[in-house]
Amino acid sequence: MNRRVLSASLTVPLPPEEAFRLFTARGECDWVPGWDPVFPVETPDDTAPGTVWLTSTDEEETTWLVASRDFPRSVSYARITPGVRAGTVTVALAATGAGSEVTVAYDMTALTPEAAEALDAFAADYPSFIRSWAELIAAHLA
Repeated sequence: MNRRVLSASLTVPLPPEEAFRLFTARGECDWVPGWDPVFPVETPDDTAPGTVWLTSTDEEETTWLVASRDFPRSVSYARITPGVRAGTVTVALAATGAGSEVTVAYDMTALTPEAAEALDAFAADYPSFIRSWAELIAAHLA
């Protein structure tokens, strides 16, 4: 098995108070193709610590949990894809003259040898992955 701790940054032309929403369960629906979080209970604030939601693809289902929130500076999520991988995703926002610098950190552990190979591939492509976020957000904001 393996563990990968990855971090990369992007800029968003909004102040942290406005950019923060883009990195929430509901906010990502605006710019992530196919992102469709399902909340098992009524959830008025999707950034409240302890909030749970599910995402799924044809291959797997992931359970997400808001671990911590310091609006508008950071939000951290625990995520578990049973039998595949588990870890955290932390988004930190800092004000800049042009908006926000957003640092996205993944700390993931593979749970099987096959998942380890996929995590290695994800790690190798992580800078491109975060660049794609910047492109998708820019297109959404245009």
